[in-house]
Amino acid sequence: MSKVVIFDHPLIQHKTTILRKKTTPNKEFREIVEEITMLMCYESLRDLPLEEVEIETPLTKTKQKMLRGKKLAVVPILRAGLGMVSGIQKLIPSAKIGHIGMYRDEETLMPHEYYCKLPADIANRLIVVVDPMLATGGSAIDAITQIKSYGGKNIKFLCLIAAPEGTEALSKAHPDVDIYCANLDECLNENGYILPGLGDAGDRIFGTK
Repeated sequence: MSKVVIFDHPLIQHKTTILRKKTTPNKEFREIVEEITMLMCYESLRDLPLEEVEIETPLTKTKQKMLRGKKLAVVPILRAGLGMVSGIQKLIPSAKIGHIGMYRDEETLMPHEYYCKLPADIANRLIVVVDPMLATGGSAIDAITQIKSYGGKNIKFLCLIAAPEGTEALSKAHPDVDIYCANLDECLNENGYILPGLGDAGDRIFGTK
């Protein structure tokens, strides 16, 4: 089964509380999403492979460690996932970026894909799928299924807020994908929104509501 990691770092908890406030303006919301993603990225990528390389310092030659081989692909689930990409890029500028477009039918709550563009060498990279919210899990499950159909194998999922229903569904559908959450909330309401949650992450990131 998937490993589900809930971050309890005080900085992540503090910043998430600011995100939850309905009075937090869009600009600050975007900045904090980026900051939390950077903190989560640092911890969730502890298993990146390293290799020894020879370099020359101002004083001597030495062997030191650097990331090995094909590195990272970040795949945001559009559109809210875009808000998390820059936080990872600041730590790993060489990461390739793919995109998967999903929208949720407001009546059935089922996800529908409308766009998919991934790096050509996706099968050789560690893939980090990002979406601020993991509610029912439908979008994440379908996005990861699509990535696997293109050859992706080594996949992690990062989100800011998750519902227990979402982590359970994603873990069951893709037991080989580890899940990293800044917060695990209480439940979903009758409309499929996470409680207490933070509202519609996409609208708050892009200022569309």
